[in-house]
Amino acid sequence: MFTPGPVSESCSAPVPEQVTGPVPAAPYGPRRSRRIPARARAAAAAATLAARRALPAVTVFVVARLAGVVVLTLWAHRRGDHPRDLLGLGWDARWYHRIADWGYGTFIPAWQAPGLRYSDLAFFPLYPTTVRFADAVLPGGSVVAALAVAWAFAALAAWGIFAVVDHCYGRRTATALVMLWGLLPYSIVLSMAYTEPAMCALAAWALYATVTRRWVAAGALSVLAGLSRPNAVAVPAAVTAAVLADAWHRWRTGRRQEPWAWVAALVAPAGWCGYVAWVGLHTGSGLHAALHGYFDVQSRWGSDFDFGRYALKFVRHQVLFPDTLYSYMSTAICAGAVLLLAMALLDRMPLPLLVYSAVLVVIALGGANFFSCKPRFLLPAFPLLVPCAVALAGARTRAAAVTLLTLTAVSLGYGAYLLTVVTVPL
Repeated sequence: MFTPGPVSESCSAPVPEQVTGPVPAAPYGPRRSRRIPARARAAAAAATLAARRALPAVTVFVVARLAGVVVLTLWAHRRGDHPRDLLGLGWDARWYHRIADWGYGTFIPAWQAPGLRYSDLAFFPLYPTTVRFADAVLPGGSVVAALAVAWAFAALAAWGIFAVVDHCYGRRTATALVMLWGLLPYSIVLSMAYTEPAMCALAAWALYATVTRRWVAAGALSVLAGLSRPNAVAVPAAVTAAVLADAWHRWRTGRRQEPWAWVAALVAPAGWCGYVAWVGLHTGSGLHAALHGYFDVQSRWGSDFDFGRYALKFVRHQVLFPDTLYSYMSTAICAGAVLLLAMALLDRMPLPLLVYSAVLVVIALGGANFFSCKPRFLLPAFPLLVPCAVALAGARTRAAAVTLLTLTAVSLGYGAYLLTVVTVPL
């Protein structure tokens, strides 16, 4: 902007005559700068760079999941089934569909044993609520909306997983881990109208915010994650552990505490605890109902925490008597999770990732009944795949290609097998 100063006498430029008359006022007031603030530009540039960095891994993940849907579609048509019903209305997906359409309030007597009663209060509200809003704007009905929301969350989860692993271990390991995660035997769940994609997305980005010390974002994402699934309590546990470790380190080194970190630790469990308390007060009254009501609902489903006794009995039965393919696969995945957790502990995995994975493993293996669902409960524990991803990233090209092709064949075939042949809950 030019600022006029004193005019020199030697200036030979003619001076224009002064225009008399009223000066028109600016019609819209003082002119404001339309430039985007520097902080917003920097954030947008960082997000664009992060998206470009994660694009190859996310693209491979999406291609793998689309291939799984294609294989399932071909096999379903061969058997006379509709793939949309298998993906959008199978097992728990039907419960989420009812909640999204009609809200809570469905009770079904259990056929396995007298006295058991299935209640939709066992299902957390974030995913069906999101489906209800999506159904209001998307064509095709609530089942299509449920699948669209799940697939969007799955892609967002792949990006978040890449981001947190890239920050902790590097780009090659992050890319390999996203590929492995998308090719797990139970990764067909990531294409279903289930809550695992939503939980994985929110958990991954909450962990990323935690390891990068974005405490406000970590607390907010932890609240949302806690509203997605019962085992999402692992997310606030990880955030709280990270805050306590950071506070201890600051105290020992004489640095001042981070107030927003404590805010994140206090807020993080609000989503999970809030829904548990709401169910308790909805089914009873008083403090005891608020603390135990949700777990009473779960017990009527046959879901209790018995510290692994049921899991050990199930494995013992497999050793003594022949069993089905899905049972042996479930046992192998559970054993692999325990082994990978031990390796993560020995390798000193970053504390938030370690706590998050450990809580998921304890909940999955310590719960009674529904052994066939335990691999699905372990699906969000993506940090356990770090040793496998490190090995894959460092392998020769031929060995890595053979490994990925084998995993692809197993994943696509086993996913179709789970939804078309297996008759137990997934």
